[in-house]
Amino acid sequence: MTGQVIVSEAITMARVDEDELELAVREHSRLVYRVAYSVLRNHHDAEDATQETFMRVLRYSRKLAGVREPRTWLARIAWRVAVEKKGRTAEASLDEVDEAVTQIRSRAEEMLLGAEMSKLLEKLMAALPTKLRDPLTLSTLEEMPPSDIAAVLGTSEAAVRSRLFRARQILRERLTPLMEGKHGT
Repeated sequence: MTGQVIVSEAITMARVDEDELELAVREHSRLVYRVAYSVLRNHHDAEDATQETFMRVLRYSRKLAGVREPRTWLARIAWRVAVEKKGRTAEASLDEVDEAVTQIRSRAEEMLLGAEMSKLLEKLMAALPTKLRDPLTLSTLEEMPPSDIAAVLGTSEAAVRSRLFRARQILRERLTPLMEGKHGT
């Protein structure tokens, strides 16, 4: 009789874990996808990373019950999976950014289009050092507060705020001459 009780309890616990995992997937799949996409910038890779994230969550589902902030926990796992998946993809060099700036300057009328400016900003952000780019990506594209970014990146909130300030300052320094040249000042 005792063996049946233990098996019954194990089955009940497995169902509870399964229900918690299903709830986490339903509530946070969009967040996980957006975090993965912000790193990978590719729909198919982001989907793969999302699946891999939830596979890891399933693997460590017994820890899910002890997690205070499942949203942050999942975002951190998604971030790590996406960064691993990205692997050794070459980061844009400053030469590529300068080339993009030259192309945009030569087509000043087209610069008014939002798509061109988005491409430029993407390249400028990609050229930032990883320590500055990662918090900026999570803050700007994922609209995460500094406290969540700090938890995802495993650093302090003060470091996140400092890195965001520096990243924005660098972008401003690179964009100001372009905008002044465009307006003839």
